[in-house]
Amino acid sequence: MRVNSFNSEVRLLDIVNKGKADSTNRTRANGKDFKKTFSEELAQAKALNFSKHASQRLHSRGIEMSEERLARLSDAVSKAADKGSKESLILDDDAAYVVSVPNRTVITAFDRSNLQDGIFTSIDSAIIL
Repeated sequence: MRVNSFNSEVRLLDIVNKGKADSTNRTRANGKDFKKTFSEELAQAKALNFSKHASQRLHSRGIEMSEERLARLSDAVSKAADKGSKESLILDDDAAYVVSVPNRTVITAFDRSNLQDGIFTSIDSAIIL
């Protein structure tokens, strides 16, 4: 009986190893490995989107979006998401942004000269960078 158990274990290992080899071959055939695919998906999930309206406001109000500013905004949105925010006002040195946190989408943007009224509605949080 011990021999049969050993043979069963060997056959099971052969099946498992064959499955791993088939999976590796399929992955390589697609040109991507899991780690690379996972990293790409994670980066895309953390990406910050801009609505058409926000893009127009950035352009018309002369607000430049540097990589550093974009990274700071993205980090702020992540922190807001961790706290359960839905609509957040994010203020930096030169501008203000209203962001849909669950969608990671900037809805609109204001430069300092357009903040004269200083009234923002329909937000549940504010972040000052």
